[in-house]
Amino acid sequence: MTTTEELTKPLAVAPVTPHSSPTIERMEATLALAEAALASAERDFAAPVRPEYTALAVSVLMPVYNERETIREIVERVRTAGKHTELVIVDDCSTDGTRDVLIELEQTLPGVKVILHGYNKGKGGALKTAMLHATGDVLLIQDADLEYDPADYAQLLAPIERGEADVVFGSRFLANPEQDPSFLHRLGNRLLTGASNLMTGLRITDMETCYKVFRRDVLRGMTLRENRFGFEPEFTAKLARRKCRIQEVPVSYHSRGFHEGKKIGMKDALRALYCITRYAWWD
Repeated sequence: MTTTEELTKPLAVAPVTPHSSPTIERMEATLALAEAALASAERDFAAPVRPEYTALAVSVLMPVYNERETIREIVERVRTAGKHTELVIVDDCSTDGTRDVLIELEQTLPGVKVILHGYNKGKGGALKTAMLHATGDVLLIQDADLEYDPADYAQLLAPIERGEADVVFGSRFLANPEQDPSFLHRLGNRLLTGASNLMTGLRITDMETCYKVFRRDVLRGMTLRENRFGFEPEFTAKLARRKCRIQEVPVSYHSRGFHEGKKIGMKDALRALYCITRYAWWD
């Protein structure tokens, strides 16, 4: 028989043990992963964004005309720099034995591609041929006469690799104008570059430089018409009209004279003035 004392005594309740099951364990594990991912995302969002170097395929474009004495050395310098994926050489109908050397180099060196012109077209014509055969993301123009040193490739490519520029000009005069000992050469370059800047709105120091490095994309839809040294002002004007991001970096320069094979002359300077005016406004 139940007494009054027993009725009023609190009931003893057994402690509740959480029920564990594989489903609940999976839910808890998923929740833990979600919380970790959220924490990581918050950290990434708060961290400053820094540009990173991107590995790009680089095609070196080399127009060549009668450079038998220098072609082996410049090819070796390009290979030593080690920044390219291919070297596209266009021989512009050389008559001094350069072709024989180039055929040998193509057969013995990996990554060297040689195209032979059937007649002399000029530097611009050779470069247009090289562009058609190049496969890289970035194209870099290299003369074959040893005036420009491939040891400068790293600093030429850096602004493009960092995403800061579409085009890089290697300036002979940005840091040391006296690299070119010829006053007439320096004066001529200053006049042509100044005229180009006036027409394009750019503020560069060396429009006529060989070292023009650019993303392949800037060529999309661009028609290049000049076959000789007018290529330099034409290309510069068309880059400016497309609002490409152009940077200059200083490069080393070892000038040679006409007795050593330099090919640009007064006729080319006059043509450059014409090209500066024409291509600032028309295609």
